[in-house]
Amino acid sequence: MNQWYLSHEILIQGTFISLLLALSIQVPLRAGVFSFAGIGSYAIGAYTAAILTIREQVAPVVAIGAGVLIAAAAGYLLALLVARLSGLYLGMATIAFSLFLGVLATNGGDLTGGATGLFGALSTLTTAHVITITVLVLVALAASERGSFGRRVDAVREDPQLAVSMGIDVNRVRRRVFVISGALGACAGGMNTLLRTTVSPETVGFHLVVTALTMIIVGGALSWAGAAIGAVIFTWLPSVLQFVGEWQLLVYGIVVAIAAVYVPNGLLGLLQEGWRRLRRRGRRLPAGGASVAAAPVAEDPEEKLAALGGPTAEARS
Repeated sequence: MNQWYLSHEILIQGTFISLLLALSIQVPLRAGVFSFAGIGSYAIGAYTAAILTIREQVAPVVAIGAGVLIAAAAGYLLALLVARLSGLYLGMATIAFSLFLGVLATNGGDLTGGATGLFGALSTLTTAHVITITVLVLVALAASERGSFGRRVDAVREDPQLAVSMGIDVNRVRRRVFVISGALGACAGGMNTLLRTTVSPETVGFHLVVTALTMIIVGGALSWAGAAIGAVIFTWLPSVLQFVGEWQLLVYGIVVAIAAVYVPNGLLGLLQEGWRRLRRRGRRLPAGGASVAAAPVAEDPEEKLAALGGPTAEARS
């Protein structure tokens, strides 16, 4: 077991970091907000962690925490800026935000390392730290999907106008998901940089949008569990598909197309539907396993009495 862990440690790290990246997209989508700002926040967290670690030699928690705070503040300001946008227009605006940060990193001079990037971000961050942080995030998100906040988010996603009529501040909910998305993306970017000790504009490019969205489509967009399923699949799939070589992108495209057409709610939705069917089937079966026909429901009192085995009016007379 230890040998397997050591030989797959990089994939294990990548799974948890990819999960946080996917969650930075899943959280807004669950609220009906078509935003990719989490990818830009990934860049903020990555470069902030690298700069503070290389130039100030701060502890990993400080480097990552600073990136999270900056990205959360940027997410809040972005939410105010794009408050009137929705749908594809909002998606395009948040993609532009991410691309703008990539251009800023490329032209950042000595601060960001330019097109070459920054190297030598050595720290004491370990795989155990990454797993612990991710598990704490999952516990918090799982709790947020329940209770009053979870119901408000569902209402905003399903019908914003109805949510407003129920007294829910839709704009406030959207601002919150932008902040959470920014924090999650920055956390993923900061941890990835400190584990790999380097960051460059190529590592925070548009391909992250494709990767995160693919995980959400295949896994499911309405719960953290769907993001987890997608992160596991698309982190480990390249090692499984090594035998197809340069055809890997084609295989990814086929998988995503099939999921989008035949499994619109993702693999999580498919599993949930299967579980509900099993529960309904279990309710229809008694302990012995044989099906039981329901007693006929009659409208007439005499017929009801006869159906239950009681004496009819003729017998009583």
